[in-house]
Amino acid sequence: MSEPFACPLPLLHHQTVQMAHGAGGRFSQELTKQVFMPHLGNAFLDLMDDQAKLSLPSGRTAFTTDTYVVTPCVFPGGTIGSLAVNGTVNDLAVGGARPLYLSAGFVLEEGFPLVELERIVRSMAEAASKAGVLIVTGDTKVVQRGLCDGIFINTSGIGVLRQDVTLSCRNLKPGDAILLSGTVGDHGMSIMTAREGLSFQSALTSDCASLNHMIEALLDAVPDVHAMRDPTRGGVAAVLNELAVSSSVGVEILEDAIPVKAEVRGACELLGIDPLHVANEGKLIAAVPAGEAARAIEVLRSFEEGRNAAVIGSVNEGHSGMVVMKTLFGSLRIVDLPAGEQLPRIC
Repeated sequence: MSEPFACPLPLLHHQTVQMAHGAGGRFSQELTKQVFMPHLGNAFLDLMDDQAKLSLPSGRTAFTTDTYVVTPCVFPGGTIGSLAVNGTVNDLAVGGARPLYLSAGFVLEEGFPLVELERIVRSMAEAASKAGVLIVTGDTKVVQRGLCDGIFINTSGIGVLRQDVTLSCRNLKPGDAILLSGTVGDHGMSIMTAREGLSFQSALTSDCASLNHMIEALLDAVPDVHAMRDPTRGGVAAVLNELAVSSSVGVEILEDAIPVKAEVRGACELLGIDPLHVANEGKLIAAVPAGEAARAIEVLRSFEEGRNAAVIGSVNEGHSGMVVMKTLFGSLRIVDLPAGEQLPRIC
């Protein structure tokens, strides 16, 4: 790692974030050198320039950005840092891109514990390493107490699109099979129970994970995937409705085909929330030709993140722009978009 500082810095003077850590002076350099760089450092970031100079493979480029404000910032199965990396990686991957580079912008509240900040930064480094991406540029701002709830993170990502696939929410065709890569509601319910101090017989854990390696294998095996999305805010219900409206088709799903962990179902029943409306951070929904569904499920289940993958429904020409579910009792009910904010600040 190159040495970007003119003089050696003392060990961290404080146990919490100070306003001086965002002032651009000695304390800012101290925070960068002793908290961020040991975990996130790489050939691009080590230069400490105001920009990362990147070489991209030829072809179309995908770009995305998102901001994470989850509370609590450390939760069962992840942190706001791993969530920021995985969420941005997945946004690129479900569009058919191979994620390469990320940026990370931090807004820190004065008084935020530095040991907690380092834990979050370390989780970001681990998530980036697992996904095979580099965090190549970043920024830190500090605001006064009360103006930020501990820590907010913005991440942007760049990836290169595969030439052999064209994924779009407008691509659904009647007869397509709708695939879900695993159990629903894990992230949202783990955040809610951690926030409210609820306890269940089985611990709820977020599904926060990067999906790019699994998605790449899926597209290698089934290049004719029509559409792919990750059901984050608004859950499975929101994504399916967006797909139905964008493609002017109907989507019918089967209640008994949708995988839901017993503890998630119990938490949802207790809180009066539909699992289909709950956020996920390590799942994908895909629309594939019916003849490719079995092969696609086989590929998904070969990965830990997709071990509970299932075909949950199909696309039809009826009830255009709507999602309906065949219930356990054989009746049909409309699966509508979530109304209002059921689970605030889950990502």
